[in-house]
Amino acid sequence: MTVTVRDFLPADAEAWVQVRRAALPYLVTTPEGVLSDLAASHPDRRFRLLVAEEDGELIGTAQVGIAHESPVPGQGFCNPYVRPDRLGRGAGSLLLRTAEDHLAASGATDVYSWVLDEPANRAFAAKRGYEPRRSAHFLHLDLAGGPLPPLPELPAGVALLSGADFEDDPRPLFEADAEVTADEPSDVTAEFSDYEDWLATTWRRPGFDHALTTVVTVGGEVAAFSAALTDGLTRYSSAMTGTRRAFRGRGLAKLAKNDSLHRSRAAGYTDAYTGNDTGNDPMLAVNRWFGYEVCATEVRHVRSIG
Repeated sequence: MTVTVRDFLPADAEAWVQVRRAALPYLVTTPEGVLSDLAASHPDRRFRLLVAEEDGELIGTAQVGIAHESPVPGQGFCNPYVRPDRLGRGAGSLLLRTAEDHLAASGATDVYSWVLDEPANRAFAAKRGYEPRRSAHFLHLDLAGGPLPPLPELPAGVALLSGADFEDDPRPLFEADAEVTADEPSDVTAEFSDYEDWLATTWRRPGFDHALTTVVTVGGEVAAFSAALTDGLTRYSSAMTGTRRAFRGRGLAKLAKNDSLHRSRAAGYTDAYTGNDTGNDPMLAVNRWFGYEVCATEVRHVRSIG
């Protein structure tokens, strides 16, 4: 049996999703989203999707590129995943080697990769020169099996809107997302400055549900939000929840997420997922309050190739 690696083709979308769901079931992944990620990617990202095949069967995938929104140049990323029932065939190694060659040619000096916090996965990374850094949890909430906290009475001047209310002008949400993302704990910082790129990769991305995204305003100004990503069937994910700096400490992120969860359950979604840096104590506390439970942990690793 021979394993080969090549670039992703549109016809691979369904098989790509099957591999990702088998290897990482805590992410909301759809064929439409995969195709959009590739088509809308900024040229400076040098983005590639790689697939590993074994005798014509797609058994592994990798997302590869440059963190072009980082103020630090040369920060590359590669996230390879192999179907759990096809491990040990060399697919992961070949995906990673191909990705590193591409990143080196693209000017990367470091490669960051998320690795499941399991002995075999961490050993794979260590053997290839990757060192552990930050960790993050995947969390799950059974939307169908238990009650949600009731929505509180809103204080004066506070309003709950949806992302759909910003269809004509989503720029206030872009500005809020940029501010919150800049403060998010991470090894690779991001600075959103390209509004058109955000529109293409976030606002118009398939699965980004405007109606289930909740926006909290205070005095008419966007103060907090909870963005919703769905598979259109049963799975809902909190893509980002946060509060702008001037409005923190008032429980507005919790309010936004609570409203979004209520909307999503009413729309028929049964499983809610989210992810948190293990050092992000405020959001971990919010998620515990809702009843989320940790279902897996990843550790970000890095290797210098410069």
